[in-house]
Amino acid sequence: MDFVSEILNFSIIDVLDIILVASLLYYAYKLLKGTVAINIFIGIILIYLVWRITVLLDMELLSSIIGGFMSVGIIALIVVFQPEIRKFLLMVGSTNLSKKGSFLEKIKFFKNQRLERDTTDIESVMLACNNMSQSKTGALIVIERSNNLNFLEDSGDEMNIMVTQPILESIFFKNSPLHDGAIIISNNFIKATRVVLPINNQSKISVKYGLRHRAAVSITEKTDAVAIVVSEENGKISYIKNGKFIEFVSVENLTKLIEKDLS
Repeated sequence: MDFVSEILNFSIIDVLDIILVASLLYYAYKLLKGTVAINIFIGIILIYLVWRITVLLDMELLSSIIGGFMSVGIIALIVVFQPEIRKFLLMVGSTNLSKKGSFLEKIKFFKNQRLERDTTDIESVMLACNNMSQSKTGALIVIERSNNLNFLEDSGDEMNIMVTQPILESIFFKNSPLHDGAIIISNNFIKATRVVLPINNQSKISVKYGLRHRAAVSITEKTDAVAIVVSEENGKISYIKNGKFIEFVSVENLTKLIEKDLS
């Protein structure tokens, strides 16, 4: 009877509440998808559903045990999901809500993607990387997506140069004063050069990779940026997203992958 009365008292606020909760769960899933934490996230959701069922069925002992676990487990969740929480807060905090625009633009941090297509000339970037690969010229290119990377610019030299193949090759030329460190690209403009990226020593990558690769893994773990690395030792091109090395079969294939990720 109480259940029927609750259904009859269902209001527009209840509908909005359900939509918001569903949206939060969906975007939490998108944020964790592809990481080890996704299995923990699904497990927590299942435990919560079991808890609510035990409460509904008046199973007092079991519901009190699971309820106690849920209340204490919030501390464990903060520890387990520390990288994901940090990434989400950085995504929210780096969004400029004061910028004039539509309502959709003001909530783009929630969508975690650009509303407009990124204009970066990936073909020129890859042509430069291919040439640097053949000459074994080391390079580290970070491409900004939704998360603003302005907080990194202070560690390097601020720039405002349009991306072209010759410019990229000249920056990473071994005798160039700008070749050390990473460059940050945003919407086809090089925002900064000689950038020192924070390195997470807890990231487990093969010992065959050097500091460039470790730095690329770290920045793509902490933000939604993508990184391209050209090895100085063997000339191999690596593409890194979400802290993971993405496999590709050719430069053309990689170009399409990056264009898709930036679209």
